[in-house]
Amino acid sequence: MFLGDYIDRGPASSQVIDMLIERGRHYETIFLKGNHEAILVDLLRDPDIFPIFQQYGGLQTLLSYGLVPSVNPSREEQQALIKALAQKIPHPHRRFFDSLGPKFFCGDFLFVHAGVRAGIPLSQQKEEDLLWIRDEFLSNDKSFDKFIVHGRTPVPKPDIRSNRINIDTGAYATGILTLLTIRGDQMLVI
Repeated sequence: MFLGDYIDRGPASSQVIDMLIERGRHYETIFLKGNHEAILVDLLRDPDIFPIFQQYGGLQTLLSYGLVPSVNPSREEQQALIKALAQKIPHPHRRFFDSLGPKFFCGDFLFVHAGVRAGIPLSQQKEEDLLWIRDEFLSNDKSFDKFIVHGRTPVPKPDIRSNRINIDTGAYATGILTLLTIRGDQMLVI
């Protein structure tokens, strides 16, 4: 199980996608969508969101696909970059991005990228919240009917609460990638 944000966080986004696709060929694996993948897919449909893509590290993704943008690309350059990116992204990568789901239920657990909105049944959560929610979710200490496993908000060490666990230790910046193993009702954090 991977919780998203595979791109935009360094110079090797394209290579990370290659690695994940290869892993998925050999192991039973579930890849969830993160807000960064959502932005990329949206960008290919709506070039006007280029500034958001850029704000979230998109220039590093462009570089990983062999494109060299200027530091502050003009509107014309943005349009050309998006068109070139659409051609440079290999079909297996497109299929990978299109196949990403926003949530996965397993027993007493719900896996999501960011979190959930309190008061809304888990089966009816909006994808936007599953990918983007932060403070409202993080400050909620009430039960969500499932134990939520999430990332999105980097923490110095896994943050284990009564209703959730945040395993995002900011690997892109810290080099620390957290693994969570669940066996029955036991959780092992590595």
